[in-house]
Amino acid sequence: QVQLVESGGGLVQAGGSLRLSCAASGRTFSNYIMGWFRQAPGKEREFVAAISRSGGNTYYADSVKGRFTISKDNAKNTVYLQMDSLNPEDQAVYYCAAQIGSAVRGKYDYWGQGTQVTVSS
Repeated sequence: QVQLVESGGGLVQAGGSLRLSCAASGRTFSNYIMGWFRQAPGKEREFVAAISRSGGNTYYADSVKGRFTISKDNAKNTVYLQMDSLNPEDQAVYYCAAQIGSAVRGKYDYWGQGTQVTVSS
């Protein structure tokens, strides 16, 4: 079992930045691919970004590429999502997730409770 707790969400003006954090506890953090997903009201949950076990490879949705950066600190059991140049379309609940397998856009095994990101225009 892995427990995931997100933090860092909030209200930001369009063009601004936020950094989300996801603290993991339980089994060895470095055994998991870590991902960020988001879900806006009335929409399906969508993939945002993922990072490999070592942190050496990162993956992004086209909609956030160049604006968001995923990173991890295995020593702190934490994964981050730096979000820059935010726009109202980025407004959603953001979820951290962990996967034992290798499909970065596939099924994840553990999920956090989510953190709200609100972008004002």
